[in-house]
Amino acid sequence: MKYETIRTDITVVGGGLSGVSAAVAAARLGRTVALVQNRPVLGGNSSSEVRVWVCGATAHGTNRYARETGIMGELLVENQFRNPDGNPYYWDLVVLEAVLAEPNIQLFLNTDVHEVEAEGDAEDRRIRSVTGWMMGSERRIRFESAIFADCTGDGLVGFLAGAKYRVGREAKHEYNEDWAPDTADGITLGSTLLFYTKDAGHPVKYVPPGFAKDITQTSIPIKRVIRSGDSGCHYWWIEWGGELDTVHENERIRDELWAVIYGIWEYIKNSGKFDAEHMTLEWVGSLPGKREYRRFIGDYVLNQNDILAQREFEDRVAFGGWSIDLHPPQGMYSAESGSKHLHADGIYHIPFRSLYSANVSNLMFAGRNISASHVAFGTTRVMATCAVIGEAAGTGAALAVQHGATPRAVYREHLAELQQTLLRQDASVIGLRSADVRDLARRAKVTASGTLRLLAVEQASGVIPLDRDAGLLVPVSPRLERIELLVDASAEAKLEVEVWSTGRAENYVPHRREASGSAAVAPGERQWISVPLRWEPGTPQHAFVIVKASDLLSLHFSSEPQTGVLCFAKNDRPLVSTNLEDHQPEQPVVQWSMRQHVRKPYCFRLFPETEAFSPDRVTDGYLRPYGQPHLWISQPLGQGQPASLELQWQEAMTMNEIHLVFNDDVNEDLINLHHHKTPFDVIPELVRDYRLEALQDGGWVTLHEERANRKRKRVHRIASPVTADRLRLVVESTNGSSRAEVVEIRVYDTEA
Repeated sequence: MKYETIRTDITVVGGGLSGVSAAVAAARLGRTVALVQNRPVLGGNSSSEVRVWVCGATAHGTNRYARETGIMGELLVENQFRNPDGNPYYWDLVVLEAVLAEPNIQLFLNTDVHEVEAEGDAEDRRIRSVTGWMMGSERRIRFESAIFADCTGDGLVGFLAGAKYRVGREAKHEYNEDWAPDTADGITLGSTLLFYTKDAGHPVKYVPPGFAKDITQTSIPIKRVIRSGDSGCHYWWIEWGGELDTVHENERIRDELWAVIYGIWEYIKNSGKFDAEHMTLEWVGSLPGKREYRRFIGDYVLNQNDILAQREFEDRVAFGGWSIDLHPPQGMYSAESGSKHLHADGIYHIPFRSLYSANVSNLMFAGRNISASHVAFGTTRVMATCAVIGEAAGTGAALAVQHGATPRAVYREHLAELQQTLLRQDASVIGLRSADVRDLARRAKVTASGTLRLLAVEQASGVIPLDRDAGLLVPVSPRLERIELLVDASAEAKLEVEVWSTGRAENYVPHRREASGSAAVAPGERQWISVPLRWEPGTPQHAFVIVKASDLLSLHFSSEPQTGVLCFAKNDRPLVSTNLEDHQPEQPVVQWSMRQHVRKPYCFRLFPETEAFSPDRVTDGYLRPYGQPHLWISQPLGQGQPASLELQWQEAMTMNEIHLVFNDDVNEDLINLHHHKTPFDVIPELVRDYRLEALQDGGWVTLHEERANRKRKRVHRIASPVTADRLRLVVESTNGSSRAEVVEIRVYDTEA
């Protein structure tokens, strides 16, 4: 047996998306990291071993402008390019390569940590080391660090260290949560196994194993949707074990799930109710995907009321947006629907105090084991949200090491630095503004070769009946005077339009009616109808424009998207799935669906001209929509005529590092596997070919030239520092959009 000791600044135990993000974030900040994973692959429940979709704040397109940025965003965008068909093994490679690209990370796969050395009393403990066994290598490895992050999901490291935790459901009175039970209990969400099928192209027989369950003798065929063409996460409801101990009875749970899967396939193949003669099983999971076990107690316990109120914590470091999604304890055997959902009006915020232990001073955590009630955990548990929590935890751990402090001290003494660091990394934080005094771009005057000012979509490609209310989300800067809509009328009609404010800057739903207008429409087709709408909000903000339903009218729509504009149709009975989901219809984000209108806006013209996309937006400190789009959009790129942004200082500045953030349309719902396929490999709005230039000795000198870019965040380090009073970004082409779109420019002298 080989005994080893590994000493790093930080040890991250758990190689799911939260652990990967924590390790990468800390490593990029110069800290040495040991990333320890007890499986042969990274990615946790998203890996090829389990194959769960990576869901997050978009909630499969329910929330607007909600896709994660930072490390999780990088993984999704890279996977979209490399793996548009959703191959689970290619996804493994995307995650693995992100870790291997960081020289500060030492990766230990197949290493199961099962020993923890900690010191101190129950209220004030500290971890000295954790020890793991590397399977197949006969290596016993001791990891020593200043900070430890438990990203194991089950929370074994924190448990062995004596960290305070909770298992099961809190009573309703503990946090005044409507969705909590009257009495606390040990019930959790159950575990799931998935399976893949394929068409073999010839008849395939199926003889079930003796342990396969006859599902016709259960409630499954009555209460759950079974289709021969579904596979993978379409069968997320194959869930069991919520009334058991999902860790200690893991083997029993797996056996029951196997029996049901092979029984479901027997039902599909041999019942005669499905077209499945040529279908065969391609893959069946053997590692149950756990949803819930220990949840640690931090300095703050996130709860249902925080989610629904979208509480703006002073220490917010990440966001989520998946619904509060809870399942019946009996899982697949329940007579209830497979899940019930409760949405906030938009994304919600996650505090840093929920990411470190209340009683183990150097323990942090990320993923499904953070400090949250069972009800709040119903939304924070999805993997993209776990990942952005991981990036925040890894960043906090790096700052703790840098300052020789505990995570609690980072909250108390270095919170502003933590949040500004996250913003510099393009992490998933909403509503915070950059205040980085080292960023030279904040001192510059920003101009452009041209800017989009007339906000309009005029190229029609289809017609849709106005049989229900339609919605348009548009920026109002500085005021709104009228809107023109392209309509057809089968008879004389009245076009009625309302303008609503959205309430909160992070919300995109109608909140309060601010103005209304109407116009008479004569019978005819392709008519531009002008409706007066007078609203001057004082502060530039989004308007939710509602076009009232009329059986006599139809709206034209376009196949050419317009950044800064979203379109909706109102659902009278908004159900994601009529068979499986239990939604409350009064929830605005569900009432107003954009799914059918993604990249297909209604044809309109907005007056007067807008200032929403002016050049100075690239230095206003915001990295994503928040009250306004917060990006610069150029005039159309002409033949051989690039677009440019120029920064000018009153005196020469020395610079050697330039940060660029391009628009990758955070409204676009990307996914790692096979839930849906996006019709492009690279986000069309992303800038493709560009160069950076500085004005020296009366001429523009190229500092960097980039070709075939497909990433959102780019950092360019200039080998020899440059001194100049003018810097410009020249955009030559995009990945499909007709205009250049830039979110942020930062400029640094890192040697200062």
